[in-house]
Amino acid sequence: MKILVTVASRHGATREIAENIATAAGSALTDAGVGSRIEVCDASLVTSVEGYDAVVLGSAVYMGHWLEPAVKFAETFVDELRGLPVWVFSSGPVGERDQQADEPAGAADVVMRLGARAHRLFGGKLDRHALHLPERAMVAALRVQDGDHRDWPSIRAWGREIGATLAVTEVAGSRS
Repeated sequence: MKILVTVASRHGATREIAENIATAAGSALTDAGVGSRIEVCDASLVTSVEGYDAVVLGSAVYMGHWLEPAVKFAETFVDELRGLPVWVFSSGPVGERDQQADEPAGAADVVMRLGARAHRLFGGKLDRHALHLPERAMVAALRVQDGDHRDWPSIRAWGREIGATLAVTEVAGSRS
């Protein structure tokens, strides 16, 4: 089984989430006796989804919106992705979270257009030293505190859930 985990990340924290999802999904598939090849790739570098059996698409969230490479990936491959199992995740809220209020603008539309099986919103990481000047100014104006708000056990559990779902599908398909 060949799986693409593609991501748009500005400073690398969302890519780290993608890598953890890929590792956990691969472990679940291996545990179920299903061989897999999982590739983690920047959304802006993907030229085709041909040959993949499933896709996980993720994006960092800035100012309430997904990054352009993730949006463009979804728009470019919408027809192909509708024929594959697809999962979607967002990363970005920091500090106190309100799941509904933190939902990125347009995420529900992407989920619907792609026929995605699920969308998860994960906390993000903020290190103002890694930010560009305009980003630092915005963080200061919003009085957001630095910190890593990623819930690694939940991220890995979701990756394992994806892998287990794909394993069941693969095993059922091999029996037909």
